[in-house]
Amino acid sequence: MDDLVLETFTVGLATFFATIGPLDVAAVFAALTAGETAKYRKRMAIRGALIATSILILFALIGETLLSTLGISIAALRTGGGILLLLIGIDMVFARSSGSTSTTDEEEKEALGKRDISVFPIATPLIAGPGAMGAVILLMANAEGDLVLQFTVVASLMTILGLTFAMLILSSQIQRLFGVTAMHVVTRIFGVLLSALAVQFIFDGIAQSGLLPA
Repeated sequence: MDDLVLETFTVGLATFFATIGPLDVAAVFAALTAGETAKYRKRMAIRGALIATSILILFALIGETLLSTLGISIAALRTGGGILLLLIGIDMVFARSSGSTSTTDEEEKEALGKRDISVFPIATPLIAGPGAMGAVILLMANAEGDLVLQFTVVASLMTILGLTFAMLILSSQIQRLFGVTAMHVVTRIFGVLLSALAVQFIFDGIAQSGLLPA
């Protein structure tokens, strides 16, 4: 059981780091708050992190109920979620931005004209984007009702959210310290890991669906 908990926690960390992308969030946050006071940046970081946490925890708690209401099987979720995560992983490997883990050009232009950026685009779609929402539902479903494993998934989520908040607070310093190239290297590494996890989710979903003979 301890090995399964550790595996669940490790997979959760890798998946949420990739789908939330703390480094990307910090880079965008630094750009959006350039020239602003430290007090303003701190307020936006706190509000954005709290709102995003509330959204993702809500999806973790009601995700399976939502699936059953819509008539979506766990096999379909694993396959569909795996495909979504694979697309995100591919974007990360090639250092491309997509609407799953970042803002689009149109969304960023809109955000630049707003004083309060905590809800949009920081909380969503930067932190609690479609990729992160799908990942939390998928990982909670994989726990198959085991409360220990579900708590482990939430713990891994909270760990990455805590890291993301810290990076928001220190975003300007992090960007100056690492630079764009180093941040892209880390992103590519986690993109490869996420792609492998996504393919495994797809394999598991197809196997569970019964479409193919055992």
